[in-house]
Amino acid sequence: MAFKFLLVVTCACAWLGSLAVVTTSDKELLRVGLKKRSLDVNSFSSARIREAVHHLKPDAVYLKNYLDAQYFGEIGIGSPPQTFRVVFDTGSSNLWVPSSKCILSIACYFHSKYRSKLSNTYTKIGTSCRIPYGRGHIPGFFSQDNLRVGELIVKDQQFAEITKEGPLAFLAHHFDGILGLGFLNNSVGQVTPVWYNMIEQGHVTQKIFSLWLNPDPMSKIGGEIVFGGIDWKHFKGDHTYVPLTHKDYWQIDVGDILLANNPTGLCAGGCAAIIDSGTSLIAGPTKIVTQINHAIGAEGYVSYECKNIVHNYGDSIWEYIISGLKPEIICVDIGLCSRNRTYIKNDVIETAAHNESWGESRTKESPLCTFCDMIVFWIQVQLKQKNTKEKILKYVDELCEKLPNPVGQTFIDCNRIDTMPQITFTIGNKSFPLSPKQYMLRIEEGCSTVCYGGFVPLDVPPPQGPLWVLGDLFLGAYHTVFDHGNLRIGFAEVA
Repeated sequence: MAFKFLLVVTCACAWLGSLAVVTTSDKELLRVGLKKRSLDVNSFSSARIREAVHHLKPDAVYLKNYLDAQYFGEIGIGSPPQTFRVVFDTGSSNLWVPSSKCILSIACYFHSKYRSKLSNTYTKIGTSCRIPYGRGHIPGFFSQDNLRVGELIVKDQQFAEITKEGPLAFLAHHFDGILGLGFLNNSVGQVTPVWYNMIEQGHVTQKIFSLWLNPDPMSKIGGEIVFGGIDWKHFKGDHTYVPLTHKDYWQIDVGDILLANNPTGLCAGGCAAIIDSGTSLIAGPTKIVTQINHAIGAEGYVSYECKNIVHNYGDSIWEYIISGLKPEIICVDIGLCSRNRTYIKNDVIETAAHNESWGESRTKESPLCTFCDMIVFWIQVQLKQKNTKEKILKYVDELCEKLPNPVGQTFIDCNRIDTMPQITFTIGNKSFPLSPKQYMLRIEEGCSTVCYGGFVPLDVPPPQGPLWVLGDLFLGAYHTVFDHGNLRIGFAEVA
């Protein structure tokens, strides 16, 4: 019988000179040295998670540019192996690296490029492809070759050779490509993902992989991903398992999000959440992110229009809500939203879509309509807490000042971290709190320190939304098991 490995990908701040093999539960853990990079202000400020709606694929819900990705490691493609640094990304499904045929993009000259002529196991495919990235796509074509991850060889792995890296933002990448750990249904070109081939070729004993990100910022070890098993020393207690709710993503349901012990309201009946190791951020509905920003004192985009609606229409909105008028009708009745609204698009909280996203059937509402909808929602939440009219309208006016920046990032006072509230996600009827140190990003820039709030706006309409994207800030607090065999995800507190 073939010997089966548990492959553990270990994130470290420096390359390890040799492989260390240890025994856990009679299984061999094959460790590979990876890197964890420190974020800098420029790359983090340019990081994006954006709404994406595609008329050919309705399930394409968001795009990202990976500029905030912190954890990546080495793989080898070809025989002999050509080395690449990649992000292990549960939010996508394809493996892609720059091609030697990428000659017209400046960024390609700063990254390792795959050269098919140097590999004796290369098989030409040549089919063109477009990989989702940033504001749209990057072009390339498919090839096939052997893939090395640690000492494990995945044979005949199809991957994309990227021929144009486009925006200058690629220059900021500390990695060469992406190794997607998502599902086949979400794979561009229906190419079999690496993880599927690991299972098919008998390299793992269990159809699971687990992720641990080291909470100790001073440690040389950044974390590890274990293919085919779990390293028990990285968590305490039991995992809480919840079923997947989408065939294309590592997506689950979450309940209400609490600020200290106060509900935010929107997800009380359930919201979708994608567990995404390819971003550091936590993205969610503007209605909730704004409340979080207010609670933690984050400085965002001050909106005159939002405050103007509170001052001019606040009393009317209050009376409509008290009288029992349906919330979705209120903003139409006072004239800020159209009567034939089929879709709300936020013009002020910046989002982006694929080039093909918008059909003529879509109705694009004004920012005033979007602000009005948020104000109605915020007043409803405060009414449930039995606050007075004056107090509620004052609070809503303050929320307008805390609307997220158009590009998402918000600053927080590094000296106030100890006074900030816990933020708690409800998953599987259990609470998963994040402390201020867990949901903020501290970035050292020369002799100064800049602190950012880790929450950014992402407004995905129904039926895909409302949607949360839980990135490394959440995964750093909870050891995560991706159970492909049973289509579920488990969370346990990190040790």
